[in-house]
Amino acid sequence: MSESRRQLLTIGVFFIALVVAIVLSVVDAISWTLIIPVVLVIFGVWMLAMAAMRGSNPQKYERSSFSTAVMGFLLVAVGGAWYLISFNWLYSLVLILLVCAGVAIAAALKHK
Repeated sequence: MSESRRQLLTIGVFFIALVVAIVLSVVDAISWTLIIPVVLVIFGVWMLAMAAMRGSNPQKYERSSFSTAVMGFLLVAVGGAWYLISFNWLYSLVLILLVCAGVAIAAALKHK
């Protein structure tokens, strides 16, 4: 899949994530203050899916699948931490540190 088609697909997925978050807010499944964290989590999951697509068909001069996966994990972590801060800020800190540790370990064990 060419990069321009992936970019257009990513824009479409972003709008779908935004619509899902707004609908969840309208039906009172989440508070309106959690729209942005839900969008971050959904978009982070999409970035993980993009990393899998890039990994199956790597192209020269393109972002690596590893960096796309790291970006996806960080988006999920930030969105999850934003949600967890409503319970206790320590849960947010634990989630962020856990994801950072996992990314650091994966980067250290990564083979070229």
